[in-house]
Amino acid sequence: MPKAAAKLDKTASSEALPTSYEAAQIELEQLVGQLESGQMPLEQLLGGYQRGAQLLQFCRDKLDAVEQQIKVLDQGVLKPWAQE
Repeated sequence: MPKAAAKLDKTASSEALPTSYEAAQIELEQLVGQLESGQMPLEQLLGGYQRGAQLLQFCRDKLDAVEQQIKVLDQGVLKPWAQE
């Protein structure tokens, strides 16, 4: 693996995850904008993709945890969301 790619892998995987869902969502949205701009070198693109995958998994895990809490509060039955 080239040195630059190894450095990006290490940076992307060792960067701390955000402390909240909202912070992760903001970072993910900014990252997607950078990736879609087409202005990133290939090595940074790969690192950004890896970081995005981490953030996406973090957000999914947070949403799953909230869903489980709602099931407990609703005594095991997930009720449909009714908007008024």
